[in-house]
Amino acid sequence: MKLTEYFLPTLISDPKEADTISHKLMQRAGLIDKTSSGIYSFLPIGLSVLRNVESIVKEEMNRIGAMELLMPTLTPSSLWKETGRWTEYGDDMFRVKDRKGSEFGLSPTHEEIICDIVRGRVRSYKKLPLAFYQIQTKFRDEPRPRAGIIRGREFLMKDAYSFHATEEDAERAYKRFFDAYCRIFDRCGFSYIIVEAETGLIGGSFSHEFIALSDSGEDTVFVCPKCGYSASLDRAEIGIRDLEPASDGEPKEVYTPGLTSVQDVAKFLKADPVQLIKTLIYKADSEFVAAVILGTDELAEKKLKKVLGCKELKLAKKEAIVEATGTPVGFSGPIGLKLKMIADNSIKGRKNLVVGGNKMDTHITGVSSGRDFEPDLFADIKIAKNNDPCKKCEGRLEEKRGIELGHTFKLGTKYSQAMNLVFLDEEGKEHFIIMGCYGIGVSRIVATIIEQNCDERGIIWPKALAPFDAILININPEDFGLTNLSDEIYSVLEKEGIKVLYDDRIESPGKKFADADLIGIPWQIIVGKKATKENIELCERKTKNKEFVKLDELIGRISRE
Repeated sequence: MKLTEYFLPTLISDPKEADTISHKLMQRAGLIDKTSSGIYSFLPIGLSVLRNVESIVKEEMNRIGAMELLMPTLTPSSLWKETGRWTEYGDDMFRVKDRKGSEFGLSPTHEEIICDIVRGRVRSYKKLPLAFYQIQTKFRDEPRPRAGIIRGREFLMKDAYSFHATEEDAERAYKRFFDAYCRIFDRCGFSYIIVEAETGLIGGSFSHEFIALSDSGEDTVFVCPKCGYSASLDRAEIGIRDLEPASDGEPKEVYTPGLTSVQDVAKFLKADPVQLIKTLIYKADSEFVAAVILGTDELAEKKLKKVLGCKELKLAKKEAIVEATGTPVGFSGPIGLKLKMIADNSIKGRKNLVVGGNKMDTHITGVSSGRDFEPDLFADIKIAKNNDPCKKCEGRLEEKRGIELGHTFKLGTKYSQAMNLVFLDEEGKEHFIIMGCYGIGVSRIVATIIEQNCDERGIIWPKALAPFDAILININPEDFGLTNLSDEIYSVLEKEGIKVLYDDRIESPGKKFADADLIGIPWQIIVGKKATKENIELCERKTKNKEFVKLDELIGRISRE
């Protein structure tokens, strides 16, 4: 492709609204164009990279026997209402009505739709297992789109679904998809970690996230460098922390007028914030419960929900707190509280604590766990922090930032039960089909590659994803001899199936080199004043190492591995 005939609108400076490395470089290098907040067009060179990612994903999905299909983006609310997710998704789902007033959603995921396809058509165990996948545009009404295509409102995703008669078969399929994901990300050419994760709105019994470490990432994960344990923010398990030395005190009520925050109370009492206890009142299904954590910690609601085994968990409203505890909001404490009480493991055995006094403008100092209050249960219910002890070994957790690229779920029968997706076994007995779900952010991979593969000049594409194999730079297209040689090189490489972007523009050499470095094509073929068929300059974009080769040697040097 000649650059004079190609649409490549590069920019000299960073766009004002761009807030991450990949966002800046994708717009500067002409990969994407912003249509609206969180909505982008992929321009020709960006689409070439996107298609290369898709190709790798499809090859690995086909390799494990998944069948490609394509499901609609516009889906009726009736399917979502069967599982309850029409309301669960809340404002994250785009919703529309047709001219007859029927409700539809722009799908952020497709569990309901694939279940509707399979139910009624697969009735016997003999038809199982099955696995399907699609690469489809998804929509999510992000409240704060950022980082270009990393956190957009419209995005391209590969989602796959598997259907099984037995738990054992479902777990075998999970392993096949898990391994396929590793191959996909290895082939794409970036570094990643795999963490245990919460299942969220998708649901299921367990899941894993594939995270590319990046300072631009929105996901927080924890890694233990000693044993290799890794988990997401909501999932990370914490070991028992060493207790800070503290002497036994005697409980004493202290007047704390209007002071409800940890910081204000600690300052007023001249106490270390770690001595303060937060008692949070939640409604778990129809029951009120108290969650007790250190004042310096944050509650992990998903952990608490799992400990309680409830379907719904919400922080109680002010009026409900007063009704359930008889205590003014902001002054709840564990002493004498007549509610089911779950305390974080870090509370056990602690002395000389400060707790709410269960009456207006009052706290109690000198409190000891086990002596002055006894929770119904101790459990890990706090959000992990950097340097917390690892649950698996004696190491310490390290906090990392990353970008979620893939997520695998063992769904079990959550959707099968909700949508009556059943099969008959060998004896004619009816059972719910067991499911798995597996997602990859295809468009997000493009941005993530850039986050990990760039320098001060621009993008550095791994060979497998590069939009072209090489860029041919004619230093002076007005020089008849250089143009003839450049045309010949271009023709030879094209005939051999090597994708070449031929910079035949009448521009300064500085502009051409800057654009070549910016767009990041792996090889740069430079035709300068001293160039001949026996002496062609070849520069590797990643290392900037240069060598001089003969025309018939170019093909072997540039060909993809």
